[in-house]
Amino acid sequence: MTKLLLTVPEAAKALAISRSKLYELLASGAIRSIRIDGSRRIPLDALTSYINTLMEEAAA
Repeated sequence: MTKLLLTVPEAAKALAISRSKLYELLASGAIRSIRIDGSRRIPLDALTSYINTLMEEAAA
């Protein structure tokens, strides 16, 4: 079963960036996240959406 929500370290690893860079992207709103009982989780589709946005910007 594929995970629907990733922890910050898992999402950073999936994007091949540092945790601190991911926190910057979260703070800027570039990547959406949710909180569950104080734990931040990143939906898998938020990463896909971010990548798609980067690809569209690169193609423009």
